Formats: sequence, structure tokens, C-alpha cells
Amino acid sequence: MELNLNNRLALVTGSSRGTGQVIAETLLREGATVIFHALEQRDAVDVAKRAKCYSCWGDITSEAGRAQLVEQISTIGEIDILVNNYGTGSAGKWASCSEEDWLTMYQHNVLSAAGLCRAFSPAMRRKGWGRIVQLGTIGSHQPNNIMPHYYAAKGALATMTVSLTKELSGSGVTVNTVSPGLIHTAELEQSYRRRAAKLGWGERWEDIVAGIVSHDFPNPCERIAERQEVADLVAFLCSDLAGFINGQNIRIDGGAVRYV
Repeated sequence: MELNLNNRLALVTGSSRGTGQVIAETLLREGATVIFHALEQRDAVDVAKRAKCYSCWGDITSEAGRAQLVEQISTIGEIDILVNNYGTGSAGKWASCSEEDWLTMYQHNVLSAAGLCRAFSPAMRRKGWGRIVQLGTIGSHQPNNIMPHYYAAKGALATMTVSLTKELSGSGVTVNTVSPGLIHTAELEQSYRRRAAKLGWGERWEDIVAGIVSHDFPNPCERIAERQEVADLVAFLCSDLAGFINGQNIRIDGGAVRYV
């Protein structure tokens, strides 16, 4: 399927590594001009050399860091596609999470995205075309009792998306949330290999995935998502083909959340 992202300038936050990097590389392959982002300058320079493309850096969890990033991008061009991939989680329970923990999760997962939406959406509105995609979690549909501060923040991100959709009505700009379940990353595999060794799930990754599905993430597809699958969905939402998909919180979870 030809997504025809030629002549579109895209920013993917948190794209110096992990799922964000795969999203940025996918948009690049689909013809977009992509700006990779990292929190630290060194990481931004490294990824730009590897991908042979633009990069920017800045701690987008702060207003000053976001202003720094916006200033860098102003020398490149006006953003057509904004993928708010950056976000963080942290362990915690209701009894142990402090007020600072709650504020940190909101700052990292909501304000970082909201600030960039405010910075870049006016130019999209003026041009009559734009795409904003937020990276959420299925926990915004079905939160767990652990990490309540993280799920609350991601729920706020999904709510913010709908609000922004209404704000940009009739502008040609669409805003959507993509909410994955478990994604196969190096960090996740390392963590589950340690757990598998304790529980006797075996050493083959296929057997470990079966244990994950059985105990932690039951779903009809009986596996977990690959990063490329998430990136492909994001890229599609950034294209003209998805022009009538707007204000949605789209799960990519193999059917793990089971309601209509």
C-alpha cells in the first residue's frame, strides 16, 4: 500500500531508540522527511548519522526544553506530522506512589505532548492538513491496580486527544491515539527471560511468549506485538488514506481488551 508521505515533514518524539525509532524509520521509508528526537544532544547526533536525516534534542518534559526543540525545528520547516511517542512509566502502587510520582507521570506523558500540540498545530491548521498521533496504552481502556499514576496519565492523554480533535474541527488536521498492549522490545524480552528462568517457562522465546500470554497478557492472537506492527499503524494514520479516522483511541493488542 502506497502511503505517499512525500513532501511531509514529520517529528517523532523519543525516536533515538526503541519503538519510536522504528516509527521514525517507517515514516522515512514511506517518503516523509523525518526529524528524529532525543532528550540528549549526543543521542540526537548519533541517530541522525545512522539515519542520514534531521535530528533535534531537548527535554520535552519541561517548558524550556520544549521551547528549545521548537526553536531547532523552526530552522528546518513547518511540521506536517507530529507523533508524540515519548512517554515514560514507573513502578508503583496506590500505597507507595507519592504526589511527586503522580505529577511526574503527568508531566512526562501529558504535558510533553500537549505542549508540542500547541506549538505545531497552528501551522497545520493554516495549511489545511496535518496529522497528530499520540502513543498511549491499552491501560487507558483497561487500567490495572498497579502503576495507577501511569495509567491515569495515559488516560488523560487519550482524553486530551479527543478535546484537540474538536478544537481542530474542519481544519484538515486529524488527531488519534494508538494504544498498544505488550510490545516485543529488548528490555521486555530481557525482563521476561529473567522471570521465565524463575518460573520454568523454558529458554526458547516462543515458549516464554506462551507463558506471557498464559499468565500476563491473554489475547486471541496468542502473542505480543512487534514494534514494526505498531509503526505500520502509526504510519497509516499519518497518511491521506486515514483522513476520515479522527479522535480515536485505537487498540493494537491482539484482542486483549474484549469489549465492543
